[in-house]
Amino acid sequence: MTQNLLVELLVEELPPKSLKQLGSSFAGLLADSLKAQGLIAPDAAITPYATPRRLAVHIANVAAQAADQAVTQKLMPVKVGLDAQGQATPPLLKKLASLGADASAVPQLKRALDGKTETLFLDIVVQGTLLTDGLQKALQDAISQLPIPKVMTYQLADGWQSVHFVRPVHSLVALHGADIVPVSVLGLQAGRETQGHRFEAKVNPIVLHNADSYAQQLQTEGAVLAGFAERRAEIARQLAAAAAKEHLTPIDDEALLDEVTALVEHPNVLVGTFDAEFLQVPQECLILTMKANQKYFPLLDAQGKLANKFLLVSNVRPADPAQVIAGNERVVRSRLADAKFFFDQDRKKTLASRLPELDKVVYHNKLGTQGLRMHYVREIAYMIGKQLNAATSAREAAALAKADLLTDMVGEFPELQGIMGRYYAQHEGLGDEIAFAIEDQYKPRFAGDDLPRNDAGVSVALADKLVTLIDMFYMGEVPTGDKDPFALRRHALGVIRILIEKNLSLKLDELIRSAINILKEDQFAQQWLSNCSDKTQESIISVTCRRNAYVLPDSVPGTQEEIFTKLFNFVYERLAGNLRDQGYTPQEVDAVLSLNPQQLSDIPKRLAAVRAFAALPEAVSLAAANKRVGNILKKSESAISDSVDTGLLQEADEQALYQALQAIQPQTEKAFAAGDYTASLQLLATLKTPVDTFFDHVMVNVDDVKLRNNRLALLAQLHRIMNRIADLSKLAS
Repeated sequence: MTQNLLVELLVEELPPKSLKQLGSSFAGLLADSLKAQGLIAPDAAITPYATPRRLAVHIANVAAQAADQAVTQKLMPVKVGLDAQGQATPPLLKKLASLGADASAVPQLKRALDGKTETLFLDIVVQGTLLTDGLQKALQDAISQLPIPKVMTYQLADGWQSVHFVRPVHSLVALHGADIVPVSVLGLQAGRETQGHRFEAKVNPIVLHNADSYAQQLQTEGAVLAGFAERRAEIARQLAAAAAKEHLTPIDDEALLDEVTALVEHPNVLVGTFDAEFLQVPQECLILTMKANQKYFPLLDAQGKLANKFLLVSNVRPADPAQVIAGNERVVRSRLADAKFFFDQDRKKTLASRLPELDKVVYHNKLGTQGLRMHYVREIAYMIGKQLNAATSAREAAALAKADLLTDMVGEFPELQGIMGRYYAQHEGLGDEIAFAIEDQYKPRFAGDDLPRNDAGVSVALADKLVTLIDMFYMGEVPTGDKDPFALRRHALGVIRILIEKNLSLKLDELIRSAINILKEDQFAQQWLSNCSDKTQESIISVTCRRNAYVLPDSVPGTQEEIFTKLFNFVYERLAGNLRDQGYTPQEVDAVLSLNPQQLSDIPKRLAAVRAFAALPEAVSLAAANKRVGNILKKSESAISDSVDTGLLQEADEQALYQALQAIQPQTEKAFAAGDYTASLQLLATLKTPVDTFFDHVMVNVDDVKLRNNRLALLAQLHRIMNRIADLSKLAS
């Protein structure tokens, strides 16, 4: 007989950022343990519940006792269990007794090889686990394995025993149908009583009728929406409805919606307002302070501009919400006043006037200060900017890029770095090109983020990322496993995205080498030191000197080239992974990247050409032939000529292959020069027949050295034409 099961832990307020995961983990771990014990079917319906004050799960069709199982029990080697006459030895009788059998079971024992040893086995029936025992184990397993960010230790009611959990637990419910399952955990005995909303519940405690009435009773009697997903959907519905009445749109923030869902049990969305004068402050500041500090949902108009209204999600539903709204408006007013004060104060100083202070901010204890670091970023940005016709603006933007780190606003809200630099630059009249470049230095900050808007911003963003990558590789701070404290993978992907999506003609190897060369020049460090005031702390000068000594360890030859190789390979590994994530096959990616194309903006076109080529009926044969050609050329012990001697082409099939190559070579060259890689590869289809007949009838490695070398030269020419865009042999199975 099966019935539905309900288990609930009633706790003190759980950490909101962890609630969603705690709820799903508690339900999943409990169900997995019950499945392993045979108490529920593998496809049993599992419904998790999670509110700020409870973790619960409803599981359908749970057996009161698991089915008995036939098990073949390994006993011991035959020579240990049976004597020379085939009678049971004392060790065997003892083992049988532990399994509830006696000497009468000896004739039913089976013999089988266990490795090389003949062993005795006994078929027995193991009684199925009782739900009480199985749930007790499942609860203990689930509690011990929950992904708890920080465990609390608290005393039980007796004042003597202490237990460990994410928050103190006040009650345990375990119902199988309408029956209480007598389990205990964390010093609590299971019952059927739980608590509803602290202020809104009609009944407290709530006496649960059965496992299936849990969600309904909590909602009707306890004023609690127990399901996380249901509560989240209700909040989203109320947010949309309230915003629509104001002809506005709530800001889209999934993380904030999750966090608010984890803060309330009985959501009630209300509309608040603040003084319109605060809209003079950059809206990013206002939005951030409302979201981060108050968990409000700012409202935007049709143009995406912030309105002086916001939505708050209350946990109570008073008849007159005016006092709730007024209280929240008072709080937000003081928060926005702080933001306005910071903004007004920051604008009293120019960005340039703040730069000397960067010389006192240590970037890394072995790499010097932010002031020195930005000298290098500025010079690398200038180098890149010259190639993009934005040298002057790139250099100016890079010089001011980190100045906003010293402002009050960024000190209060580090997430606004770059953004505030843009506003302050515009306030100073520096122009949008410089201002946007300052803001865009951090882009792209995450997958799918926007790229820098102009070439000055591209130059600064690339320079900033390259300096971080090179510095950390010199320091040996290479990411390992899932650890990447300096976000080097993100920086590498940022470089990749900018080069590809901005369709830049910059070459990756030249870019990295040029940046390394600038970083290793002592003149910039000397310029920085000479510009420092006499009051500069000796310790700062010391770390700066160590930085330059570390970047240029004269006693370690080849360091610069080693760092280049490691960093280049690191970026290429990120590139390969990123392309596979976009849907390209490993064979397609390998075919293109094995040629190490340095202009990354070309790679999407190469991949598209390879995919189109692979769809041709001739592709399989040509890829296999290309692989064969590559193997033949690798095995050649002599130098292979760049040209073919037509006078040595004796066989009709090698003449036909040569003529076919001569016919398509100008066309492939023209298509390649025009960047039409697809057309260039499509032309190779005409080579299938001459290539196949060549290998069917022509012997390459003949005894005649001149003839052999000439045929190798012909194959080398074929290899060059076929592999200019990608190594097509990688497509061969």
